[in-house]
Amino acid sequence: MYTKPPKKMIAVNILNILKQYTDEEHKLSQKEIVEILERDHQLVVDRKTVKRNLMNLIDSGYNIEFRESTRLRKDGEEETIYSDWYFEREFSDAELRLLIDSLLFSKHIPYSQCKLLIKKIEGLSNRYFSSKVKHIRNLPEEMPENKQLFLNIEVIDEAIEKGWQVAFLYNDFGTDKKLHPRLDNNETPRRYIINPYQMVATNGRYYLICNYDKYDNVANYRVDRISNIELLKVPAKPQSQVQGLEKGLDLPKHMAEHIYMFEGPSERVTFRANKDVVGEIIDWFGKEVRFPMNRRMRLRQR
Repeated sequence: MYTKPPKKMIAVNILNILKQYTDEEHKLSQKEIVEILERDHQLVVDRKTVKRNLMNLIDSGYNIEFRESTRLRKDGEEETIYSDWYFEREFSDAELRLLIDSLLFSKHIPYSQCKLLIKKIEGLSNRYFSSKVKHIRNLPEEMPENKQLFLNIEVIDEAIEKGWQVAFLYNDFGTDKKLHPRLDNNETPRRYIINPYQMVATNGRYYLICNYDKYDNVANYRVDRISNIELLKVPAKPQSQVQGLEKGLDLPKHMAEHIYMFEGPSERVTFRANKDVVGEIIDWFGKEVRFPMNRRMRLRQR
């Protein structure tokens, strides 16, 4: 047998209505809220009840905006009118669209997880926003899948926070388009023991900046190529003991010198380029490049 929602649910339902139906461009009157309460929630209330609950929500800290005006009643007294109610959101539609575009451009998040995350982001706005982004749902279902990606990120983040080592298998794609672990000299999966220092996102992928414990240099690993990760309660090697990190990790410098995140020492190079590619050069190498004043520029980059 169906039971009508209790009166104490009025405030919750009003808040949900504002979240679903309103923004700065779409506002509701108290009369419209009354109608939606009755139609969608089987709650019959008057405008005064709606106003009282709206004010209680505002007093409780919810970002609800409205327009306040006055009018003369028939008896000549002034009356305050409250109208144009809407929920002010933490994220603008443009910011949400930017987050969704970032997911669509990502090369490492599995298809099913990407779709789920986009759905959650859409839920941060209202019904009008969802209609705006339908045309961008063009995710290729063939995107590489590593279902351990988010687990890898969580474990590595905890290891960096606590200063512990991690162990994992590192994989490469085979001609069967599947990931296979790298093997040691005995043809068994090689177990990497790593001292993690920083995770970065570049070129649409996550990378781990770290030290492979058996060596003394800096290494970069793609997080989406990691599997069977394990948090080791063993203190990580201090950065001061790693070649190139004696004074700590200079992240902007490291990223500028490793635009494709390949390992190895940095070198100073000189090359020629036309002036019309200056923007692209700065995009990749940053503003530390030097431009001699020649017609065909010789560019230096560490």
